[in-house]
Amino acid sequence: MKNISKPVALKKRFKDAFVHSPVLLDIHGLTLSRDDRRRLLHPLTGGVILFARNWKDKKQLTLLCEEIKALRAELLICVDHEGGRVQRFKTDGFTHLPPMLELGEQWSQRKGLAHQDEGLSALQATNRATAMGFVMASELRACGVDFSFAPVLDLDHGRSDVIFDRAFHRDPRVVTLLAKSFMQGMLQAGMANCGKHFPGHGFVQADSHTELPFDHRKLSEIMKEDVLPYMALGSSLMSVMPAHVIYPEVDSRQTGFSKRWLQHILREQLGFTGAIISDDLSMQGARELEGQVLSYAKAAVEALNAGCDLLLLCNQSVIKAGEKSNDLLDVFLDELAEALIKGKWQLSERSEYRRRALLAQGPAMTWQDLMRDPRYQQALHMSLNASP
Repeated sequence: MKNISKPVALKKRFKDAFVHSPVLLDIHGLTLSRDDRRRLLHPLTGGVILFARNWKDKKQLTLLCEEIKALRAELLICVDHEGGRVQRFKTDGFTHLPPMLELGEQWSQRKGLAHQDEGLSALQATNRATAMGFVMASELRACGVDFSFAPVLDLDHGRSDVIFDRAFHRDPRVVTLLAKSFMQGMLQAGMANCGKHFPGHGFVQADSHTELPFDHRKLSEIMKEDVLPYMALGSSLMSVMPAHVIYPEVDSRQTGFSKRWLQHILREQLGFTGAIISDDLSMQGARELEGQVLSYAKAAVEALNAGCDLLLLCNQSVIKAGEKSNDLLDVFLDELAEALIKGKWQLSERSEYRRRALLAQGPAMTWQDLMRDPRYQQALHMSLNASP
C-alpha cells in the first residue's frame, strides 16, 4: 500500500489548502473495524453510506452513528431509505413506508367523488407525502443518520423495472408536487433531500446495476417531461444524483461523466446550486466510458471533472468467505489521492460547502421522545392510511 493513503501525509502535502472530502464509502458490519476507522479518517473521505448489513436494531444503529461522529463530527452519515422496496431498516420500530407510487395513485383517485370534491384526493396525497417524509426523516435522525437519498423524481413511464413503484407518477407535474411535499416533511425533521436520477431513469428498461442503459429520446422531449421536476424544484433541491444512463442525442457520455448534462444543463440552464452526488460507482453501468470499463479511481476522476461534488462507492468493504480483509477501498483512496497530486482533479471549497450543507440540521429527538410526539403520531397515522 502506498504511503500516500495515510491522512497525515496527505494533509501535510496540502496543508491549509485541503478543503474537499468527496468520497462517501461503506463499512463492513455492525461496529467500526480497524480498517473502517482508518478509511474514515482519510481526508478524502466525507461520509458513510449504511446498508441492511449495518443494522441490527435501533440501539446498535445509534451507537454506530455515535462511533462514526466521534471519529469526525463532520462526516455525513447517509442511507438509501426511500420507502417501499428501497428501505434499509424495517424492524424494531422502524416504519415500513409504502412505495411512492401509492401516493400517485391516491392523487389520481376520483372514483366515488362528487364533482365538487374532485381534487380532494390530490390534496390528501400531498398532505400524506409530507407526513411520510417527516416520518422517514425523523426516525432516521432519532438514530443518528444525517441524510437519505430521497425522493425519486423519475417518471413512471411503465418501462423500468428498477424504478417502477419507486416513482410517484407518470405526470411530471404530479411528481413535482408530491416530491415537494415529501421534501417538506424531510425538512421539518431537519433532513436535506436528494432528487434522483437526473435527468430521468424511468424511460429505459435496462438496469444500470448490471448494464449501461441508453435513452434515445431527443433533448427537447426529455426537458419537457423528465427534467420538469428538477426545473420546478430548483430552489428546494439540496442535492441531485445523476442517472447511470447515456442519452446519445445529447451526449455520448453517461450523465455522471457529462459536462453538458451536469454543468451546462443542470448548473447553468436550470440554475441548480446544491450538491451533485454520483450514483454508486461500483455498479456495472457506472464505470463504462467510450466502450471501456474504468477503474473505480479513474471513474471517480471523470465524475469529479464532469461536475460531481461527491462520489458514492458502495459494497467495497465486504469481506468474502475465506478472506481476512478487503483492501479495495484502500486502493481506491490511494489512487484517487495520487490522481489529485498529479493534478488530474482539483480540490473544491465550494463542493465541500455543499457536502456540509447536507448534514442534519437542528437537534434530533430521541426515539423515546419521538414516540410521544403528537406531530409524529399524526404523521405516522397519515403515512399508513390513504384515507384521512
